[in-house]
Amino acid sequence: MPGANRRDTREKQLLNHATDKEQRPFPGTSNHARNLSQSEKKLQEAICVLLVELCERFTFFGIVCNMILFCTVKLGYRNYQAAIVNMCFVGTSMLTPVLAGWLAECLVGRIKLVCICMFLHLLGTALLPVVAFPFEDIYFDRRHILHTLTKREQKTVFYFALLTASLGIGGIRAIVCPLSAYNLEDCGPKELLSFFNWFYWLINLNSAVVFVSISYIQQSVARNLGFLIPFVSVLMAMITIHMVRGEMIYKPKTDSSLLTTFGVIASAMKMCCVRYRYFGGGRTNWLDHAKENYGGQYSEIQVESTKSLARLFPLFAFQILYRTCVMQIPSGYYLQTMNSDLHFSGFVLPVAAMNVISIVPLLILVPILECINLCLFSSKDTGHSPTIYVVVGQLSAALSVVIAGFSEIHRKHFPQVERTFSEEVLLVSSMPCFHLAPQYILLGVAEALVTPSCSLLSFRLVPERIRGISMHFLTLFNGAGCFMGAFFVQTAHAGSQG
Repeated sequence: MPGANRRDTREKQLLNHATDKEQRPFPGTSNHARNLSQSEKKLQEAICVLLVELCERFTFFGIVCNMILFCTVKLGYRNYQAAIVNMCFVGTSMLTPVLAGWLAECLVGRIKLVCICMFLHLLGTALLPVVAFPFEDIYFDRRHILHTLTKREQKTVFYFALLTASLGIGGIRAIVCPLSAYNLEDCGPKELLSFFNWFYWLINLNSAVVFVSISYIQQSVARNLGFLIPFVSVLMAMITIHMVRGEMIYKPKTDSSLLTTFGVIASAMKMCCVRYRYFGGGRTNWLDHAKENYGGQYSEIQVESTKSLARLFPLFAFQILYRTCVMQIPSGYYLQTMNSDLHFSGFVLPVAAMNVISIVPLLILVPILECINLCLFSSKDTGHSPTIYVVVGQLSAALSVVIAGFSEIHRKHFPQVERTFSEEVLLVSSMPCFHLAPQYILLGVAEALVTPSCSLLSFRLVPERIRGISMHFLTLFNGAGCFMGAFFVQTAHAGSQG
């Protein structure tokens, strides 16, 4: 126990190192100079956090962008199996930050967990080039080398690489790049919406670069060795974290936890069942049964915080359906594009480059939405415009999936032609891939409207002490949407008998 206490004390000292340095006055230094240095320091920290965030996202998109093509052409998967693998990886990458946040709070120290997750992320991205390395006969200086890995061994290493990479992603997103790192506590609704708009704008600009560059390299130039690019990106993120680790290991300011929230819900449900069975129904909110004065075991503050969070559950539930639609871009839409004619003026487009069509509307709409927010909505507006954006975006996503269904029926009326993907000849439809552009555009519009607005509502409409928990719940439901999409693919394949 004394050893554990000393370890916790050292970790707290390192976590508060940056704060101590900011609060320590220097002799002979004016308040203006100190404030200026603190502002510059915060700006440097924000830039470093954003750089790590972009490097991590660059790695993530680099893995996802051509995973289906790699699974079908190199590993011999069928189309629906490749789509399920891709969606499960994306869903796992969304859920692991929640797991990492819980581990950091309850079991493992934050600094130790960051080191473990960086190692796992590096290991996963290092194993992917090993799996992707050409498995044909290779010649070096007249020496003949034959790769001896079997398909089963390839798949085992591939799954292990995806699992370790997704676990590493969780630690970096939860501990190094949480929203608390951007100091949003004192921002109003308009400032928060502006932050989320431009934050996701930068992330999508990053993904556009990935889908154009890495997808082209992996498909046409270096093929499988393109997986080395995510590995290099992880190295850059690790170097940045190591250089400023004292300022980038953030501890959230909260007196609640995800386990406490689940405990309040479970206790309330249990007490509700008991009271309804023996005493009949009551008029109080069902979560009030978890309070100590109602026979529960949680305080007034904990229950009231959970009640404010429970009001957002309808919004979170709709996120499952919305995320299921959005996950069609790297799965169903990708397969549609791969089975269409990608030739354009004598040039073969990379399959994943079509994803840029869904990113362009977001890059265009964000500046327009910013102008609308400045002109039409007052500084005291607390949520009407985000709600409108969410509704319109949800409808746009649903319409995109409907159009995708008609596009698939239309595509099958075209005769098949032979096309080469990664040195493999496949039979595809002769329908030009640009016929699929409307469904990509509609999903891009949905992303521009829904994602920043949902983040704002989840962050703003709850007390400050549980804002991190609210964002965790949003992440959980988004991850559930990814797995729901994989379930739909499996169900559709089984129901239609292939």
